[in-house]
Amino acid sequence: MRSNRQYKPMEFDISYTSKEITPWGGMVFLKQMLQKIGFRDLIEKNPDLPVSGSNRGYKTSTIIEGFITSIWCGANRFLHTEVTRHDAALGKIFDWNNTPGQDTYKRFFSKFTQSTNQKVSDYFYSWIFDNVKFDNFVLDIDSSVMTRYGEQEGAKKGYNPSKKGRASHHPLIAFIADVKLVANMWLRSGDCSSANNFLAFLEDTLSKLKNKTIGLIRLDSGFFQTNILDYLEQKVMDYIVAVKFTHPIQRVIQQSNNWIVLDTGIEICEQMYQSDSWDKPRRIVIVRQKIKDRPKAPGKQLRLFEQEEVCRNYRYSAYVTNMKLPAAEIWRLYRGRGDAENRIKELKYDFGFDSFNLKDFLPPRLH
Repeated sequence: MRSNRQYKPMEFDISYTSKEITPWGGMVFLKQMLQKIGFRDLIEKNPDLPVSGSNRGYKTSTIIEGFITSIWCGANRFLHTEVTRHDAALGKIFDWNNTPGQDTYKRFFSKFTQSTNQKVSDYFYSWIFDNVKFDNFVLDIDSSVMTRYGEQEGAKKGYNPSKKGRASHHPLIAFIADVKLVANMWLRSGDCSSANNFLAFLEDTLSKLKNKTIGLIRLDSGFFQTNILDYLEQKVMDYIVAVKFTHPIQRVIQQSNNWIVLDTGIEICEQMYQSDSWDKPRRIVIVRQKIKDRPKAPGKQLRLFEQEEVCRNYRYSAYVTNMKLPAAEIWRLYRGRGDAENRIKELKYDFGFDSFNLKDFLPPRLH
């Protein structure tokens, strides 16, 4: 059926301008934010940042601002920073006389040493959390795998679920769950375990947070170790740590019979358990979810008792804690830790966390 309505052709005014045009005009809001928080002054007051020895070199503040801006414009490799380098309008927004390119960034980050990394990270992290007027944080610590394809120092074969057999780095990252901020990050070689050097990392994280209170720390089963639990209790920190399904733990779960129904297909119980390596018993909260009712439920099956029909019908998860809250609340609190995975994805996909890397082991720790 044809319409009798007649449409008038749209008219556009076409004109020319001598002014620079940029597709990144929205970066003016980034400039305003950095200006409001005094970011340029903060950089210039830091005596530990590398500086150019040439009279023709870029200011350190210009290099860091340019790098951050490139990432916000979508760069996730050093080569991509060339796109923003040739954008004259973007340079005018940030008042840069000249915009750095990829070689400048590589030279700048190559000047970092382990000592420089420590001093600079302490400076910026302490400044961030001194200005966050929020206290009593939930601290989540997790590790991630960053696959490498070149000859980067420290890239070794280890646990790599997405690229088995491929060399990788295995960084350790701390997150403040309440305000969705990264609190610390250490780069590690790809062949180390999740808990490798964890206690030193935690001490470093707490020093960066300074006077902030950690109301709860949540860790996955990779950190289920006696020395870590002892350390947290010595620090008088509330914790919830996912339990590793060792044979003794599986036997404790299999023998549990005081299940309480929380919802359809979800039951919970708790036990006091003492490992052979522990000097005292600790509280274990156990959750089981019926596979028939909840086919996508997370958890593990009891491989030690997979022939038993009851065990075969459930997926289990367990958590050790020093908190006195009800068992169901312990489980709900731990489930919030899953948001740490979203932070890791943001770092990788939005900020090029796993793709800005140099051949030396230490400099990439800044990213």
